[in-house]
Amino acid sequence: MTSYLCAIGTATPPHRIPQPQIATFMAEGLQLDAADTRKLRALYRVTGIAQRYSVLADYSRTNGDFEFFPNTPDLEPFPTVGQRMAAYRQYALPLSVEAVRNCLKQQPDVALSDITHLITVSCTGMYAPGLDIELVAQLGLSTSVRRTCVNFMGCYAAFNALKLAQAFCLADPSAKVLLVCTELCTIHFQKNKEEDHLVSNALFGDGSAAALVQAQPGKHGYSLSLEAFHCELEPDGHADMAWHINDFGFEMTLSSYVPKMIQKGIRQLTEGLLRKLPVKLKDIHAFAIHPGGRKILETIEQELGMSAHDNRFAYQVLRDYGNMSSATVLFVLHELLKSLTPAEAGAPVLSFAFGPGLTLEAMLLQVHVA
Repeated sequence: MTSYLCAIGTATPPHRIPQPQIATFMAEGLQLDAADTRKLRALYRVTGIAQRYSVLADYSRTNGDFEFFPNTPDLEPFPTVGQRMAAYRQYALPLSVEAVRNCLKQQPDVALSDITHLITVSCTGMYAPGLDIELVAQLGLSTSVRRTCVNFMGCYAAFNALKLAQAFCLADPSAKVLLVCTELCTIHFQKNKEEDHLVSNALFGDGSAAALVQAQPGKHGYSLSLEAFHCELEPDGHADMAWHINDFGFEMTLSSYVPKMIQKGIRQLTEGLLRKLPVKLKDIHAFAIHPGGRKILETIEQELGMSAHDNRFAYQVLRDYGNMSSATVLFVLHELLKSLTPAEAGAPVLSFAFGPGLTLEAMLLQVHVA
């Protein structure tokens, strides 16, 4: 028995901000001199990101017109955790609802009343009663829907949610699992000139992705069967990618050594996944890799003998949205699903995601045509 990823819907906030404009905001907010501003702009240019989305309009405005950040030269008093969580509560629900509706449109025979399980995923905001309960009320889900929250696991958390969804479907073949990953990374901008903070400020955006998982393929379009999962920990990277709650928001550590850690572990991860399956790396038809950054994608290509074309869905999402933490790999899978043709029925798909720990997740899927 297996389970099927039958639909993915995505949603982004209304504020689409070009990467150079965000660089201007950051340089002014950090009060950089001319030399450091040039370095920051160079960093933003090499990210491979053209634009990102934010629930905050401030990144596209000039000081004096801010709504969230103070209209002071140094942005003081800097927003507290409480203020950032208030923004999360304001914006996360409508974005999540939009992603869910976009998801279920793809399988019109599945009604909201059919949903048996709800899994919410986020590492950028938490409250209780939380997003899961608000989604039940807003969408009109059954009040007895079984709810699970996957919190604070970072960029690879969608994989854990998919594992949960598969377990629910294997235990109950009538289960219809709705999975919602919503991340508002941009509410956690940190006014810090250390390299790790400059890099994370240059990468992360906001977005939501919803997925439908059930024990049968969808009746419309393409589905992806969840064939196998494998996880590895790279302990040497424990301090190189981290996510901490501090007084002025959630602080990301993302060191320049992360690609080296992934380079060290990606082949072992791939072999660990495929050794128990009748599939070899040369058999993989398509890839859906979490675009944690351009250098990470290039490192994986070098290690696994991939081309940039093989990685095109990851580069497309990185360019158009940046890194949206847990939602990002679902955006990549969404682009892959949109590209499929009937000739690709049965084709294997390999997916990766990475996060704090350093955690490396792998998943094998297979294309099914309705």
